[in-house]
Amino acid sequence: MKNTEQFSALQWKKIPVLDKGFVCLVDVMGDDSAIVQAARVSYGEGTKKTSDDRTLLRYLLRHQHTTPFEMAEIKLLVRSPMDCWRQWIRHRTASVNEYSTRYSIAIDAAYATNPTEWRKQCETNRQGSYGNINEEIGKELTNKEQDFHTQARNLYESRIELGVAREQARKDLPLSTYTEAYWKIDLHNLFRFLSLRMESNAQFEILQYATTIGEQIVQPLFPLCWEAFLDYQLNSIRLSRLDQEVISRLVQAGNIPATREQFILAQDTAWKNLERCREREECYEKLQKIKIIKNEI
Repeated sequence: MKNTEQFSALQWKKIPVLDKGFVCLVDVMGDDSAIVQAARVSYGEGTKKTSDDRTLLRYLLRHQHTTPFEMAEIKLLVRSPMDCWRQWIRHRTASVNEYSTRYSIAIDAAYATNPTEWRKQCETNRQGSYGNINEEIGKELTNKEQDFHTQARNLYESRIELGVAREQARKDLPLSTYTEAYWKIDLHNLFRFLSLRMESNAQFEILQYATTIGEQIVQPLFPLCWEAFLDYQLNSIRLSRLDQEVISRLVQAGNIPATREQFILAQDTAWKNLERCREREECYEKLQKIKIIKNEI
């Protein structure tokens, strides 16, 4: 089963991402009804009398009954910068076949950074960025990047012309060089990928790919599943026991919405003597998001 109308409209359509990248739907197995069908095998056809497809799909995702979502698969052709692909390939729940520069000439395309797109290193998160570099400095960085890309490509091509083996000639190509791969994944693991890579704190480049895959491919092919994914995974908040106890103390004190000072008084005892506490700050951000903490300027 597949949504033939939507599939026909999307198949082999290269959807642009970044400056020279793309994602492209190659094939799909299943649709919303295929997941419902797989779930109902456990209970028999009688379940359909009391639960429509949308209600059942939402129940499954809400209660993390994920096996039925493994019955649907999507196969994509993607073109991504190598550094972005390094993050992508960490999700080891897909079948992958990547373009090989041992056998073929490296793709003549590198991801270029616009002067306004250079990001500062985040001081509180070692793996993240925050804000942008001054545009004048950005222009200088972009010009140097373009020169480097040109030099690296010329060096690579000169090695090829001199007969150097492709597997060795490629070794100095920058991580900004684009690569291509077929990527096949079931819907359960795709939702796991998207929930991490569509987060606001995900790296900008892979966030663009994840958002494109989710909104322009998954949504039209699996509209009911996508709606449930947004509600119960991407846009949901997980409250730990400690988070819940902070809320309970704020309620008992009549301090909702609470100030930062009231939150500090209600924090868990394990956090109180810590000058820096990531868990405490994450709790604070969650409670701000759901208006339990005031947004203070």
